[in-house]
Amino acid sequence: MTPAISIVIPCYNEAALLPRLLTSIETARRAFSGGPDSVEVIVSDNASTDDTAAIAIACGCRVVSSTIRRIGAVRNAGAASARGSIVAFIDADSQVHPDTFNVIAAFMTRHDVVGGTTGATMERWSAGIALTYAMFLPVVWATNMDIGVVFCRREDFEAAGGYDESMKFAEDVTFLFALHRLGHARGSRLVRARAAKVIASTRKFDQFGDWHYLTLLWKGPWYLLSRRTRDAFADRYWYKPGR
Repeated sequence: MTPAISIVIPCYNEAALLPRLLTSIETARRAFSGGPDSVEVIVSDNASTDDTAAIAIACGCRVVSSTIRRIGAVRNAGAASARGSIVAFIDADSQVHPDTFNVIAAFMTRHDVVGGTTGATMERWSAGIALTYAMFLPVVWATNMDIGVVFCRREDFEAAGGYDESMKFAEDVTFLFALHRLGHARGSRLVRARAAKVIASTRKFDQFGDWHYLTLLWKGPWYLLSRRTRDAFADRYWYKPGR
């Protein structure tokens, strides 16, 4: 049968954390009112050197390959193979809510909604993590743009241009702005599907420290001065994680 929802998971060497995400997705698939076969799971593998692809295949996922080391290209490669009328994206180190697909499907029946995000709660908390979380809330409230599962209709994903493959980071924010503009032009909006928040990984905090975002904010203008400094930051923080 043709699936109603395609969920895309961009992956690079995610053998350690991918199984728990896939377990949570399977729980949500079985809870979906349209039946588990109405949700296809696509792992977009970015030339992993570990067992990421083998794990995905063993769990019944479709695996597509993307060798371009840009997260936008990896997301787009998964979306290009999607068969569902709704496309969704989730990071491999997250865990989805059991009611995810029911919540997404309900929003996507509404003509006043162009797409949205589920938001997230953290897998652990500390003072530094709580402060970081709180710092982003005003932006989230003002824009209705959040983290977690990103979802929209496939036709709108294509109309918005997909993810910018030239960017090493912030491609998700750029996409949401494009989706917002698309919806605004026809009277629809982005939503926060807070009833289906994901559990977000804290591995960046584990690696760089619970207060490291304050340092990033202070150094941010320096990183943006040139492509060289910007790319060096992206490589250290996202593209060369040592896994």
